[in-house]
Amino acid sequence: MQTWLVTGGAGFIGGNFVLEAVRAGVRVVNLDLLTYAGNLDTLAELTGNANHVFVKGDIGDRALVADLLAEHRPDAVINFAAESHVDRSIDGPAAFVHTNVVGTLGLLEATRDYWRSLDEAGQAAFRFLHVSTDEVYGSLGDTGLFTEETAYAPNSPYSASKAASDHLVRAFHHTYGLPVLTTNCSNNYGPYQFPEKLIPLIIARALAGEPLPIYGDGKNVRDWLYVGDHCAAIRAVLAKGRVGETYNVGGNAERQNIEVVTTICALLDELRPRIDGQKYQAQITYVRDRPGHDRRYAIDASKLKRELGWEPAHTFEQGIADTVRWYLDNQPWVQRVLDGSYRLERMGQEGES
Repeated sequence: MQTWLVTGGAGFIGGNFVLEAVRAGVRVVNLDLLTYAGNLDTLAELTGNANHVFVKGDIGDRALVADLLAEHRPDAVINFAAESHVDRSIDGPAAFVHTNVVGTLGLLEATRDYWRSLDEAGQAAFRFLHVSTDEVYGSLGDTGLFTEETAYAPNSPYSASKAASDHLVRAFHHTYGLPVLTTNCSNNYGPYQFPEKLIPLIIARALAGEPLPIYGDGKNVRDWLYVGDHCAAIRAVLAKGRVGETYNVGGNAERQNIEVVTTICALLDELRPRIDGQKYQAQITYVRDRPGHDRRYAIDASKLKRELGWEPAHTFEQGIADTVRWYLDNQPWVQRVLDGSYRLERMGQEGES
């Protein structure tokens, strides 16, 4: 049985990854500080499962990480832990530098020292996989795609902090030989996403009869990746990726924000019609654009397909329909986030991812 140390495994992507890993027979040591977006409700099905060990703690706590590595002897470390919301990074960038840069550095140092303690076979088999974002590449014009060779040009405090963490991971490979892998993904969506991000926010506000806020003209473009497809890509990179390499993970699903919102409205019209007979699209309202709002992201994931045989299994139409149904079917989970009862406080600022 493989053992993996997963950081940030109570968050959105990390939580989905942990659920799938444990179901597949992997033993997971799950380290999460449980900041506002970390939610143990997501992992409820693993309660009492001997193959899931949850530890509340900070990836920057080098002594704690060293103890966990020494005790559980993992075959891999998968780093999801990050502050990840752009709007929050504009309001308070220091927390993003603390977690995404300083925290990642501490995790790398502890992992390097553990890796050095392994025998030759253990060192050869071990992997450190760092999960990052396409936002490190900056903004695209109307054409073109981000590739693994695209120069970094981060435009928000969030993306700058993730770019720094990516560079640290690369440096630990080239300087110390640590066997690392990095993935840079497009916008994720799916079950268990914290309802401040665009898709769950729109669903929640639509059902509550509230305005549906769209930044600027609504024509900012993102490539949308279903979270289950992202988790499958990470497993493929972990199993077969070339050490030291970066792999872009995309959903082949470029959509303007306004297209995403109107698609959700149409699905809700079908699945949960408004009592007054009106269309949810009538709730759309345009709001002032946010500072430094990148116009377009689009991922070229051909390297991942060519080298590892991965491509997304979900079209956007399939994924968004499944996602809307999940939120409709799991309103108790959503309400516990919205009212703050999952951790005894209300959620923070809302906005697009």
